[in-house]
Amino acid sequence: MLSLGIEGTAEKTGVGIVDNNGNILASVGEALIPQAGGIHPREAAEHHAKTIPKLIKKALNEAKIDIHDIDLVSFSKGPGLGPALRSVATAARTLALGLKVPIVGVNHCIAHIEIGRLTTSAEDPVSLYVSGGNTQIISFEEGRYRVLGETLDIAVGNLLDQFCREVGLGHPGGPIVEKLAKKSSKYIQLPYTVKGMDLSFSGLLTATIRKYEKGASLEDLCYSLQETAFSMLTEVTERALEHTKKDEVLLCGGVAVNKRLQEMLSIMCDEHGAEFYVPPAKYCGDNGAMIAWLGQLMYKYHGGDDIENTTVIQRYRTDEVDVPWMKSLGSRLKPPGNITAKGAEANIYKSKWNDYDTIVKERIPKKYRIKEIDEILRKSRVKREAKLIHEAKKQGVLTPLLLDINLKKKTIVMEYIKGKALKDVFHSINYKECIKICKKLGKCIGKLHNGGIIHGDLTTSNIILRDGKLVFIDFGLGQFSNEIEDKGVDLLVLKKSLENTNFNISDKCFKNIMKAYIEVTGEKEIMEKIKEIEARRRYT
Repeated sequence: MLSLGIEGTAEKTGVGIVDNNGNILASVGEALIPQAGGIHPREAAEHHAKTIPKLIKKALNEAKIDIHDIDLVSFSKGPGLGPALRSVATAARTLALGLKVPIVGVNHCIAHIEIGRLTTSAEDPVSLYVSGGNTQIISFEEGRYRVLGETLDIAVGNLLDQFCREVGLGHPGGPIVEKLAKKSSKYIQLPYTVKGMDLSFSGLLTATIRKYEKGASLEDLCYSLQETAFSMLTEVTERALEHTKKDEVLLCGGVAVNKRLQEMLSIMCDEHGAEFYVPPAKYCGDNGAMIAWLGQLMYKYHGGDDIENTTVIQRYRTDEVDVPWMKSLGSRLKPPGNITAKGAEANIYKSKWNDYDTIVKERIPKKYRIKEIDEILRKSRVKREAKLIHEAKKQGVLTPLLLDINLKKKTIVMEYIKGKALKDVFHSINYKECIKICKKLGKCIGKLHNGGIIHGDLTTSNIILRDGKLVFIDFGLGQFSNEIEDKGVDLLVLKKSLENTNFNISDKCFKNIMKAYIEVTGEKEIMEKIKEIEARRRYT
């Protein structure tokens, strides 16, 4: 069975042909390069309309087949630019109706993951998907790809493109920044914004442009921008790897071709004993082969779409699609040597302090980060975590007892909390018990927020159930703030963590958490704020 896939979510038009065994027979494409400014949706749509017919002919020639050999037409249903998506859908419908073959609309983001798995040895990875319109950390769990973390504003590809446009370097920005970054090793300090497994790039963009306006060299800025953004991406991927305990990382999307980003992730994976994968460069960017291959998978398990159901979805979420062809291989990552746990923040060792069972939390240097960024983060996070833990106790929230802090060694010695992380608890108790715990959790978070304490990494890995009581750990990404924006982000990190922990009950769990939270804080407007922040995460 031969599937012809048509891609056109943004500026690149692609056509690919793939058989049902995953053999890529053809993959051709043509990008729209604007003379000035960014990609205009209407211009992209016109580009696709002109380009698709000739690319179909080119793909058929490359595959050495006739148009009537095609058995299935697949197309990008979303996410993407509305006019561009509609041009592609129209072409796909016309072709499918003319050939009298089935048609399947597919999710663009999942197509990137599946072409990555097809062209590498990755089976059940944590995927870092980076492109002009998307930045997501994705993991398969309970029948779907779950988004563990993502950008809170603009995507990393958009960050690089916008910077280059603002300083007159042209489009696309990624290759230009990579080239200029190699000419410098001078780091200019820039904002580094990580919130749990989420990221924010808009402040980084603004600060870099301002440094340019004040006279900083483009080479130094490109180096600093790239090092900062990619360190953030690697850190959140590392955090997702530790949270899921998977032992594979897949880098995919257009920005995946960047050699420095590949290097950082490879170093991080080596430190954790995980395998690192990246598809061949021609399958990193948007391409028709990935659409054709996902079309094969979708058709095998779901069948074709009715024509009336082939309308596009501009904000088509990765986690809205059932993926029955995938299997979870479970937790496979083991901490090396004598380390109790190895995370994105630190190595954890069990220890003794007088009569206390303790842990030593050591923020070791991260080899993937340059020293300038690494030193700033490690020192500031040790100081901030100690202060936040102390202040949390004042609000009546249980945290570990602090025994020693060493800023020179970047270590904290604290009480060892004997109990189970909530991510394990929620898989081992009944629904009623889960709800009871959620109500306690909501009250505790409400107390923290009433005290102006933002945890920063509210995942089910960082909350321990001990003797029926909740103990909060790992405040390294936290901050002091009374802003409703920061509270909303904090709670949204928890919501996504619950979805990845036990999706079947996550919605009811979060509702009970929020009910108890509002009882403590009185902030009824927090629910609307969370919805607003969620909406920003959609395709930009």
